Amino acid sequence: YHHQTFKDSLRQIFLRGEAAGGGGGDAAGKDGGAAKDEGLNICSHGTVEVFCSKDIKVAGCVGPCAPLDKKSPLVSENQVGMGGTTVWRLCSLSQSTTLCVYFDIVGSKEGPNQQPQGGMMGQSQQFFLQFQVKYTTLEGEGRMRVITLTRHWTDGGNVQDLLAGFDQEASAVIMARLLSSKMESEEEFNATRWLDRALIRLCSRFGDYRTEDPTSFQLSPQMSIYPQFMFNLRRSQFVQVFNNSPDETAYFRMVLCCEDAFNSLVMIQPTLTSYSFNGPPEPALLDVASIAADRILLLDAFFQVVVFHGSTIAQWRKAKYHERPEHAAFAQLLTTPMEDAKEIIKGRFPVPRLVDCDQHGSQARFLLAKLNPSSTYNSSMQGSGSEVIMTDDVSLQVFMDHLRKLAVQPS
Repeated sequence: YHHQTFKDSLRQIFLRGEAAGGGGGDAAGKDGGAAKDEGLNICSHGTVEVFCSKDIKVAGCVGPCAPLDKKSPLVSENQVGMGGTTVWRLCSLSQSTTLCVYFDIVGSKEGPNQQPQGGMMGQSQQFFLQFQVKYTTLEGEGRMRVITLTRHWTDGGNVQDLLAGFDQEASAVIMARLLSSKMESEEEFNATRWLDRALIRLCSRFGDYRTEDPTSFQLSPQMSIYPQFMFNLRRSQFVQVFNNSPDETAYFRMVLCCEDAFNSLVMIQPTLTSYSFNGPPEPALLDVASIAADRILLLDAFFQVVVFHGSTIAQWRKAKYHERPEHAAFAQLLTTPMEDAKEIIKGRFPVPRLVDCDQHGSQARFLLAKLNPSSTYNSSMQGSGSEVIMTDDVSLQVFMDHLRKLAVQPS
């Protein structure tokens, strides 16, 4: 309880109104009373109920909620997460509160796949989803928000239509939540194998290739980054629980199931920013090759924010060059990433841990654990002058090569 991270997180709970640095979601938005100056940035006593068209049923929900015992013909026999109902209870809601609802298509010949007399499925064939959110503000006012969505059915063989509606960022978060739910509820669940098989099936279905020719394999732009998300998910703290206590693992998964898609994606694939004398800050590849002696890296992994100084930068700082007037540019270079890191921390709850480290230092492991190990102790790039990660994990390139070989095999 004496750690600064805990103190800062506890302090943020009691920040009021806009000062809360993030705020409460659509369920607790501008007119919800939770963002007013006189109230804390949360709402309570929430319920979410889902309604859908007859050809769709609700399989379940994964998020910071509990299922209520309400039977409905809209409930699917295939349960995902917390299933068996269409209503869930939320003890509290904030701006970042997000639920992931899974649906099951049950229509067959009599349902959505039934074609009109013209032989082609009409674009006007629609289905509807409705979410009813009820909650209570801190002033005691009851609120209700209704969100209604409509989409049209498409032929399952129309790959282009399916790709047009594919959101690879949201899909990566959905897979991460489903994976976490399975790891919590199933005894002998092999998370890595399950992820790999799902990715291979997806690439075989939607990839463009010639059978048994890995060099011809390619994915459309709507899906091109998805395998990279799965690669980083395999290496994340949600799957690789070694070196984390059960409490830490449960905490990581709990936060994943609460946050929105953007923050969840940062947990899966952290962002890396490079600072140098050569120009303004710029995004850097999440790769060990991004490490350089004359560069500062800022890693945002959601739970940790790491400021990593290259060896030359660290030596200059220890020599106190930044305190000399003629080295004002170096002083600015040291200050900018720390200011950006504090800005990230300011707008996030729970407050992440700030790690200030140097190349070859003990705490550099917080950065190295998140980087793609393109250069390891047994790789051909060893000795080329770049940083080396001491690991047996495969690199992204090796992962993609194996994925191409398996995806192009005949089914």
